[in-house]
Amino acid sequence: MNTRAMMRIVVALGCGALFGFGLALSGMADPARVLGFLNLAGDWDPSLIFVLGGAVGVALPCVLLQRRLRRPLLDAGFHLPEKTGIDRRLVAGSALFGVGWGLAGFCPGPAIATLSLGLAPVVLFVATMAAGMVLFDRVIAPRLPC
Repeated sequence: MNTRAMMRIVVALGCGALFGFGLALSGMADPARVLGFLNLAGDWDPSLIFVLGGAVGVALPCVLLQRRLRRPLLDAGFHLPEKTGIDRRLVAGSALFGVGWGLAGFCPGPAIATLSLGLAPVVLFVATMAAGMVLFDRVIAPRLPC
């Protein structure tokens, strides 16, 4: 394995660890807190607005920097989505994601970060999430029109 490939793995591991730590520290890995934030009609917990604001505050300068670069430091090019339009599949997927997040209090990143706790409900959530992803990728997506 060459040095560049090894650096990519080390940087990816570091970014993942930092992301997981940030999720745990901010409360985004706590389903009760997330559900409290999403419950606008009930006992609303606005504390996660600061987490979202902080995420935008970090991401925005990075996106602006990325647009000025020809390529990333450790890869030959950026891997950006080719499709940029809003279509029915995007809206339906976003709605399904939101419903799942609102029902469970987890989205994929925090769920995977919380796996380290070994809690049965989290393991079940991640297993069913992975099964749904495989089902969509192997069975549903090939039947959909492009």
